[in-house]
Amino acid sequence: MPELKKEISLLGLLALGASGIIGTSWIYTNSKFFSLYGAGGEIFGIAIATVFVVFIALAYAELTSIFPRAGGGVVYSYIAFNRSMAFITGWMLLGAFLASLAFYVMASGMLLSWAFPALEQIPLYSIAGTPVYLPVFLFGFALTFLLFGVNYRGVKLSSRIQIGLFSIMIVLGLVLVIVGFARGSVHNFWPAYPSGSSPTLLTLRFMLPALTYLTGFAMVAILAEEANLPSKRIGLLVILSVLVAGLFYFIVLLSSAWVYPWQETAQLEKGTIDAFTSAGFPALGWSAYAISFLGMLTSFLALFLATPRIIFSMSRAGILPELFAKLHPKYGTPVNALWFTLILTLGLGWLGKAAIVWFLDIGGIFIGIAWIIGVLCMLEIRKKYPKIERPYRVPAHYIFAAIGIMMTAIVIIISLIPGTSLSLVWPYEYGILIVWIIIGVVIYIVTPKYRSDKEALKELLGEYYDKIRK
Repeated sequence: MPELKKEISLLGLLALGASGIIGTSWIYTNSKFFSLYGAGGEIFGIAIATVFVVFIALAYAELTSIFPRAGGGVVYSYIAFNRSMAFITGWMLLGAFLASLAFYVMASGMLLSWAFPALEQIPLYSIAGTPVYLPVFLFGFALTFLLFGVNYRGVKLSSRIQIGLFSIMIVLGLVLVIVGFARGSVHNFWPAYPSGSSPTLLTLRFMLPALTYLTGFAMVAILAEEANLPSKRIGLLVILSVLVAGLFYFIVLLSSAWVYPWQETAQLEKGTIDAFTSAGFPALGWSAYAISFLGMLTSFLALFLATPRIIFSMSRAGILPELFAKLHPKYGTPVNALWFTLILTLGLGWLGKAAIVWFLDIGGIFIGIAWIIGVLCMLEIRKKYPKIERPYRVPAHYIFAAIGIMMTAIVIIISLIPGTSLSLVWPYEYGILIVWIIIGVVIYIVTPKYRSDKEALKELLGEYYDKIRK
């Protein structure tokens, strides 16, 4: 059976997990969120949301420590339930990750055009009212091929690059925080809510979009097989990645509200970037922009690593064609799954930012479903295999599981109910959701079951198969 190389270090796995959560848009969209929820609503909301996401990450931490195998949720679903549930989990993860990958194809060039406005010339076409320019198009496709080449040459190279990019992002963030708190004032931040508003209500309302900021920790579980670490430590890194990302969000956003009055930032276009510039620190404004660009790169790179591993794992389980389980003879990468990821990314990426936002919104639904299944997997595996060795064990698991499932279900339900501020866009996003589900059903039906459940579990678990033998 094909085995992935164990070449990711502790710092590499943490960088992939945390920077897979820390994206790009949060650094400049806080002007919009400050105007809607106040600085307190966004900043305290994301802090509380981090705690709730940790409850979900605890389940993944326990499962990853037991079964540190490629694919994460695909593996747990097959063990806990069956082939069908493993396919559902994998298909939901693929939908979410591919949507983000396709978004970054065009978003990367658009983000670069902020620094180089000349890129927005020679319009090629327009989708959903947003034009796609030739230089932006070419940059996005070139970056996609570059990241494909990096990942093609192995996870060791990818993780080292990720460490470097993530380290620069952290250093820049610390500079913003130090200057923001040293040269700013609490009076710029407090009162943190609009006059006459309900602080509790505004904070709770922002928690829902804040949960979508904190997706990505499952990448640690998906890449666990390639980590050269004890399994308990891998499980702990699932939780640590959420905490590091949540803390980074919190302190950088708070520093932007500290250095410049948040009510005025709410009227600006680029959030933290404009806040530091307006406060008299233009170099730090560019530093905030650099964090945004680096966040895009690190998320893009991490997703390009994780997505082929999901496809690879589903192929191991016999629920996608066997050809996707092939590894490169020299680099040890799932080469066919990687090529397939490239094709799908470019196939969706040309649609442009406006159209891809529809896919991103749907991706939040997919991630939420995968989270719920992951928590249920922990409970079911504990029930089916009560004596199984757990290098990391979740304390008071029923309480954490209930809270995690409840919060995730609320986000999904509110998104699906028409007429709320977080509802999907009719008819486009509802249509995409239905089409993705139909495509998944068709693929599941037409893909022959070429492995028995026992054979599939042996392939998925490798050396850990003996853990579930009764």
